Amino acid sequence: MSQIVTNRIRTSRRSLLKGMTAAGARIAVGLPPLVSMFNAAGTAYAAVPEAGAAAKPIETRFVLWFNGNGIPERYWIPSEEGADYELTPCLEPLAAWRKDVHVLSGVDNAAAAGKGNGHTNSMSGLMSGLDFTGRGAGGPSIDQLIAGKIGGDSRFRSLQIGVAQESFGESMQRNMSWAGRERALPPEMIPHRLFDRLFGAQEEGWVNRKRSILDTVLADATALEKKLPGDDKTRVEEHLSGIRDLERAIAGLPPEYHKVDPPDFDGDMKDWPRIAKLQSDLLVQALSMRQTRVASYMLTKCQSITRFPWLGYTSSRHHDYTHAEGKTSGADGVDGQHVLRDICRWHVEEFAYLVAKLESVPEGDGNLFDHTALIFAHEHAEANPHKNSGLAMIVAGGSKNLARGAHTRVTGTVGDVYTTVANEVVGAGIAKFPTATKKLGALLT
Repeated sequence: MSQIVTNRIRTSRRSLLKGMTAAGARIAVGLPPLVSMFNAAGTAYAAVPEAGAAAKPIETRFVLWFNGNGIPERYWIPSEEGADYELTPCLEPLAAWRKDVHVLSGVDNAAAAGKGNGHTNSMSGLMSGLDFTGRGAGGPSIDQLIAGKIGGDSRFRSLQIGVAQESFGESMQRNMSWAGRERALPPEMIPHRLFDRLFGAQEEGWVNRKRSILDTVLADATALEKKLPGDDKTRVEEHLSGIRDLERAIAGLPPEYHKVDPPDFDGDMKDWPRIAKLQSDLLVQALSMRQTRVASYMLTKCQSITRFPWLGYTSSRHHDYTHAEGKTSGADGVDGQHVLRDICRWHVEEFAYLVAKLESVPEGDGNLFDHTALIFAHEHAEANPHKNSGLAMIVAGGSKNLARGAHTRVTGTVGDVYTTVANEVVGAGIAKFPTATKKLGALLT
């Protein structure tokens, strides 16, 4: 690879965490993956004898992506199996990455039959593999099981990220990550709060975006760049420019964007696509700076009732469009299925945006997407009957032992998908998950 240079001084991988820090301030700007942090081939972190650091393999990250309600199967699940499947309308945004994703169907949510309203029991089964308790998930969610194995060496054991600021529903509908039985880990839905968590907040002037956090680390950054070879200096400059762009984008949000409306509001005019992209940008920053290896991303809530003005759909809410009994104008029959198709396509567009951002970050002999495993899930298969068998999922990433570029109808559970990816791709070594019974060979090379 052209980005790998053999004749250079190698630096410790701990520099990813140390980064640049303002003296006397709670500001820290981690570094992106630099060429000097890897061995000559770019296949592992560099051994730095003077720092007492031995060569270590580049670790794999894990992201669990969730969208509320279900899907219109006819517009989501391909008719053909194998590599030559035709992309459905919902999956078309992934056309550029079809060789890097594995579309699954036939997955069984084996713990969704317990008590609940059809959504809450499905959500508990999907995330924890256990019955809904009536108050929350029956146990820890899969992302937290993975974080317990691989998250200890990061600044954040895991990150919980959300987008749609819906106040509707109970805890089971508003949360996807669970530390344990009935112990929710709420997603951070406000970009400036997530930014402050990743980079730190110094004083009132910074909180109000009257100055940049980069001002406080300028001296450290300048000193660091003098020590770096040209390609790494360029990467640091691009990294800092990206952070500044994020600051400006967050500062440009309307002051009222962070207010959560009650569930009976007349219209949802929030710009969720804009928020989603900012949250994805921040997630990629966190993964690239090695602040975390595990994240959950809740684009829309379980049993979501948001509206979609950016798609031209405001007469009804998301959940209304999933049902075909004529509950509301525009939600009945074929027309409602078309609306749900467009909503689910937008979900995939945002997922594709995250994939593209991961792919844009060079790391070793590849990029950040090559070292990230992602699972995309919904609480249901066909939305109207609250179907819990035959779920469709997407597994994505560049791992060499992850089979990609195909659609496969599997015979297995959500737990089987989780543990196969967690153990065989991420290397988490999870001993068990409640609904897991076997390894899915179709997911592996």
